[in-house]
Amino acid sequence: MTDSLPSSEAKQARASEAADRAFRWLTAAMALAVLVILGATGFSMFWGGRLAFQTFGLHFIVSTDWDAVSHQFGALIPIYGTLVTAAISLIIGVPASFGIAFTLTETAPRWLRQPLSVAVELLASIPSIIYGMWGLFVFAPFMAADIEPWLNDHLANAPVLSTLFTGPPIGIGMLTAGIILGIMIIPFISSVMWTVFNAVPPQLKESAIALGATRSEVMMKVTLPYTRNAVVGAIFLGLGRALGETMAVTFVLGNAHEFAKSLLMPGNSIAAVIANEFTEADSPIYTSSLIALGFLLFVVTFIVLAIARLFLYRLGRIEGARP
Repeated sequence: MTDSLPSSEAKQARASEAADRAFRWLTAAMALAVLVILGATGFSMFWGGRLAFQTFGLHFIVSTDWDAVSHQFGALIPIYGTLVTAAISLIIGVPASFGIAFTLTETAPRWLRQPLSVAVELLASIPSIIYGMWGLFVFAPFMAADIEPWLNDHLANAPVLSTLFTGPPIGIGMLTAGIILGIMIIPFISSVMWTVFNAVPPQLKESAIALGATRSEVMMKVTLPYTRNAVVGAIFLGLGRALGETMAVTFVLGNAHEFAKSLLMPGNSIAAVIANEFTEADSPIYTSSLIALGFLLFVVTFIVLAIARLFLYRLGRIEGARP
């Protein structure tokens, strides 16, 4: 019995080591699969859009043409509409999400936190087409009747704002689409912020409060620096949702291939163009141009996320360099 005990323990150790090695290889294969799928997705879209790139070259990216009859296509207007609506959504969604997360973490009474958190999660579960229908039938008429006339009356003489916020009050346009997107990304950003804010060690907050810090000072000087990476990640998670949103934007953006400086005018986005026109593509160059738009959306999203990682890296270097 005593001789068999070390042998049994050695077998268990070897089995445990083999299982651990298999687990490492399995998780590494899963991580590698993500890179393979990402690369395959990008390559397939590039290959599908190669005819458009071969035909138009780099002019495809900077051209405002979109004429299906003469087979002249350009991506500048959809790219512009995608970036503008996403920027508006961040301007609206990030402050609102921070306010919700701050309230749920610091100021809301305990009996109110659970209902509020459930309401935020329910907003995230609403299908995008419901947001689009609500935007078209409820929010767009409200914009046309109340908000856009007010903007025209009060900002008509402003040097820069007159260009951005004047135009016919039709209700649909880039501003309306951006606001809808801002509402849609609030649940995603605020949920992540609230989760990471709650993960801050209570000792850090209590120490700051003991030194006389207010709740807002604790949030700005303790909680946010501690959760900086996660907060920036949450913001870019919402940005990714805004860049790729299709149905809600299609309902309220106006779907017009026209370059307009005013945010009140209709525009277009990459996702909306693909959703609206893919079934109508009647020629190889038309189909290839739409796939090329999808590849450009992939590239734009990748660039945005790369900028986010670079921002976090530089911020970490700056924090590490401080004495």
